[in-house]
Amino acid sequence: MMQMHPSSMNMSATDWMDAAHSTGTSIMAAEFDGGVVIGADSRTTTGAYIANRVTDKLTKVTDNIYCCRSGSAADTQAIADIVSYHLNFHSMELGTQPLVETGAAVFREMCYNYRDSLMAGILVAGWDSRKGGQVYSIPIGGMCVRQAVSIGGSGSSYVYGYVDANFKEGMKKEECVDFVTNTLSLAMARDGSSGGVVRLGIITKDGVERRVKLGTELPKFYEG
Repeated sequence: MMQMHPSSMNMSATDWMDAAHSTGTSIMAAEFDGGVVIGADSRTTTGAYIANRVTDKLTKVTDNIYCCRSGSAADTQAIADIVSYHLNFHSMELGTQPLVETGAAVFREMCYNYRDSLMAGILVAGWDSRKGGQVYSIPIGGMCVRQAVSIGGSGSSYVYGYVDANFKEGMKKEECVDFVTNTLSLAMARDGSSGGVVRLGIITKDGVERRVKLGTELPKFYEG
């Protein structure tokens, strides 16, 4: 029987301890008639080790803007904190809440300027009186595009077909909530880096409503 050198055994045994925390992940945002719904799973991994199973990947930026984070947990949290700092000053200067597209532009600038140093894929979503509910996708590299529905993270590759087949413009609020919940449930079922609960945020002119769908409450589809 081949024996491993103790130092080799120690290196392999502690690889997960040295790996960066990653929210490699399933995130989503969709516009509906009157606002937007954002959602994400809650699993954070360190290599193959699940470091946190109840992470909140929906991050408040301002009272009317939230972001969904995928990639490096440290990078995305730092970016969100910096953008929130800038937008709060912007809000004080204006005397009103910043536009969603302004928030997305600041995220895009950060992600583009530091694209060689960051691993960050971000969805920016919110509501303002000028354009209503809006979703902006900022993938790794710093591009920024408005989309009626956007998905991201490692779990998204499993559900593009479902999203294309089921998204409808002008959905009602609860219809959109069900659509986002179903999409994330399918992604979590297939992607090993996604799991836990589904956290949802509904952003309208009335503010933000937060919901949590526990693992036992998620739809099972064919498994049921």
